[in-house]
Amino acid sequence: MSTEGITFWTLAAVLVAGSLATVLSKNLFHSVLYLALALITTAGLFLQLQSEFLAAVQVLLYAGGVVTLVVFAIMLTERLVGREISQMNRTIMPGFLISLLSFLGIYVFFLKTSLPRERPPLREDQVLGIARELLGRFVLPFELLAILLPDSAHLQEEEARFANRRRPRAMIPDGGPRPRGAATCG
Repeated sequence: MSTEGITFWTLAAVLVAGSLATVLSKNLFHSVLYLALALITTAGLFLQLQSEFLAAVQVLLYAGGVVTLVVFAIMLTERLVGREISQMNRTIMPGFLISLLSFLGIYVFFLKTSLPRERPPLREDQVLGIARELLGRFVLPFELLAILLPDSAHLQEEEARFANRRRPRAMIPDGGPRPRGAATCG
């Protein structure tokens, strides 16, 4: 087996293990760390396919940005709630069966498909090709996303403010805000 094959199968094993650990971990924080492992391993697979741009995007946006955001959300939520948040896996068997059927379907598809023995040569610089597509054929959807994503975040913020105004304040045992007339313990 070549070095490329050994690298691929090693990365594939780490990716599958990280993905399974993400889904099966009971601790939500550990699950996010396993997700970061899976995302970085995916970037390693992109590097092996000579897609350096996609690997950099994978590490910067997903492993860096999204995982950091989720870690901060978990830390802040645990602080507000005052207890550790655990992940519930109530539907593990149906999920396992669906995953198994999906894997078998993909496996049968690849058994029936003839794949080339050699990697086809790259026609042009991939970063240049992605830039041409984004700024050519896909410029309108790209610009619409640039407008709609911040706007949807603003709408979600307004929705949360409106929902908080309608909800009565909860009594917080650590000395936080209490409704008028509530007795204190000390």
